[in-house]
Amino acid sequence: MLKGKTILLGVTGGIAAYKAAALVSALVKQHANVEVVMTAHATQFIAPLTFEQLTGNRCMVDTFDRNFSHQVEHIALADRTDLVMIAPATANVCAKLAHGLADDMLTTTVLACTCPKLIAPAMNTKMFENPVTQDNLDILRRYGWEVISPVSGRLACGAVGAGKLPEPELLLQHILRQIALPHDLAGKRVLVTAGPTQESLDPVRCLTNHSTGKMGYAIARLAMLRGAEVVLISGPTSIAPPPFVEVANIVSAQDMFEVVAARQDWADFIFKAAAVADYTPVQYADDKLKKKDADLSISLKRTQDILKYLGERRRAGQVLCGFSMETQNMVENSRAKLEKKNLDMICANNLKVAGAGFGTDTNVITVITRAGMEELPLMSKEQAAGRIIDIAAGLMVK
Repeated sequence: MLKGKTILLGVTGGIAAYKAAALVSALVKQHANVEVVMTAHATQFIAPLTFEQLTGNRCMVDTFDRNFSHQVEHIALADRTDLVMIAPATANVCAKLAHGLADDMLTTTVLACTCPKLIAPAMNTKMFENPVTQDNLDILRRYGWEVISPVSGRLACGAVGAGKLPEPELLLQHILRQIALPHDLAGKRVLVTAGPTQESLDPVRCLTNHSTGKMGYAIARLAMLRGAEVVLISGPTSIAPPPFVEVANIVSAQDMFEVVAARQDWADFIFKAAAVADYTPVQYADDKLKKKDADLSISLKRTQDILKYLGERRRAGQVLCGFSMETQNMVENSRAKLEKKNLDMICANNLKVAGAGFGTDTNVITVITRAGMEELPLMSKEQAAGRIIDIAAGLMVK
């Protein structure tokens, strides 16, 4: 997702510098061009050669290195940088950057950068909590820096508390959120439902379905990467929620109805990707139902039709998208559902089509709107999510 982007990674003199190598590797896997600038103290913890091997670029330390080109190197690097990340950032470098001090290759380069800037402080807990350090971080925030909070744990000095550098995967997610995609949904609020519901029969058993939540989670993640504020209402799944997304975990169809109804007016876009149970047991047994020799019949009653409820009470300007899993007459059934439930669009797929079923990483979707339909080819669920959001955003513009 970072192809064509240049990331400037500043590495300063802390024990957490070793994590920067893993972050560089992750960035390269995203096809980013990574330029590493180290402070002299950082080279005592990890060798510049490590970063040169990972990036294929010369690692810069000395402002006056004669091996640079005839250009003013720190200015040329600043001009071609799309994002700056300082990780780990010592208290010393935080103070320098907050006050515009530029006495080495890293600080002079960063001072010339006009792109988004992120900083990940990593230090002893008392140093981090010192009011001077906190003031410096507030100054950086005021100047537009995103300060990534350190995590708590056992530090290299033996103390336990805040000050650990977050894991490289989380640092990568911060970078992706900043520049992976255009922020065309900035200022918009997106509500997504995902996963199955579970309707309990007794303390042991429930009625559910095969939904994994992957499609809804992909929509939530892509909307977040495009700058939206996202709330994900999720049934029980085994996948990790996307970062920077508010998650409301529910179990039953009634749970989902209550949370969705409370959030409806808040949302500009609603994507109802969850596979919600249509029926729930009439009675719940407080004790486990014991097996008997005879057959067992279970009385069921209808659950609240959440999508119909939303369609009847939608506010002006809101885009409402439903999902339809069919095994026959997919287009006809889905178009009827769109009309009956007052939707703007519906994403239909056929369970019997290869690559379109539950639990896969791909999907084959037909997006139906009131103006027509678009048949998407077999693609990853993230790719499909991107196109679904494109279509929804187009409807809001109109």
